[in-house]
Amino acid sequence: MRKKRTTIYDIAAKLNITASSVSRALNNSNYVNENTKQLILKTAAELNYKRNTLASNLRKGHSKTIGIVVPRINQNFFSNVIAGIEEAAYQKGYNLIICQSGESHEKEVKCINTLINQQVDCIVISISADSHDYKHLKNVIDHGIQLIQFDRVIEELETLKVINDNEQASFEAVSHLIEQGYKRIALLEGPQNLNIFVQRKKGYLAALKKYGLPLIEELLLENTLTKERGAEATRKLLNLPQPPDAIFASVSDFSALGVLEVATVMGFKVPGELGILGYSNEAFTELTSPSITTIDQCSIEMGKTVAELYFQEMDNKEVITDHKIISIKPKLIVRSSTLRKG
Repeated sequence: MRKKRTTIYDIAAKLNITASSVSRALNNSNYVNENTKQLILKTAAELNYKRNTLASNLRKGHSKTIGIVVPRINQNFFSNVIAGIEEAAYQKGYNLIICQSGESHEKEVKCINTLINQQVDCIVISISADSHDYKHLKNVIDHGIQLIQFDRVIEELETLKVINDNEQASFEAVSHLIEQGYKRIALLEGPQNLNIFVQRKKGYLAALKKYGLPLIEELLLENTLTKERGAEATRKLLNLPQPPDAIFASVSDFSALGVLEVATVMGFKVPGELGILGYSNEAFTELTSPSITTIDQCSIEMGKTVAELYFQEMDNKEVITDHKIISIKPKLIVRSSTLRKG
């Protein structure tokens, strides 16, 4: 049976004094004489009393807690964003509550409701692939909780946002492929209900247009977020009468890993016969053979920016800046999987 948590009332009962005297002593008040204060502190230690910081903070009007909702905790991008937020939050004495939606809208709603009930001061979210409305996010705002969206955002919802320049990153990635001599470039897309994947497709199309390459509809495959879906899409593409000579997995490096595995099994030489380019700079992209060219979303920097944006808003409550958008430029990381020309 779990032991009951010690409260100030337990200390007061043991010493036959009032709970208010105990509270004053624990808060180092001058209204309690030094001998009584030392006795109370000694008794608190003996009873293993732990201060309820959440309740204390709530009495002051805030919980000093930030809630975070991400699609997948085990993806390098999201775990690094969380690490960046934690680093900045720790310096301000804030704690984090981390939730995972698993790309499910229903689970995302439950996560948000849980965080509201926990009375967090701020909710940071990157929306799930399954998102189809944002009533739950409006509910956050209605509760007076600061809402910050990052990476995958709902553009119509006027909140603080920290994003990447996805269109420009995608344009630079496809331009790199073309400059390496690739001409039939397939695009593994994400769900087009999410703005980031719409923007990445725009960058892909802009690069084709700039270099005068035709858009080939059969080389565009949607909903390829996972390694398994990336592999399935690659089998379809490489079995075409005219297969692509490069595949841009604009959804994730996991999808790109699926591309590499299938290409290897089917005997395609990478990068000679097939170029492969991913997105997010997952740790494994340096370790594959060949290593995978990818796009670094500067995830740690994004996390720090999210936290710093919140604390700036806290320090400038008089200034209404709920619509502020900060864009961080991603970086193309060129590796062996696309290098035909050295």
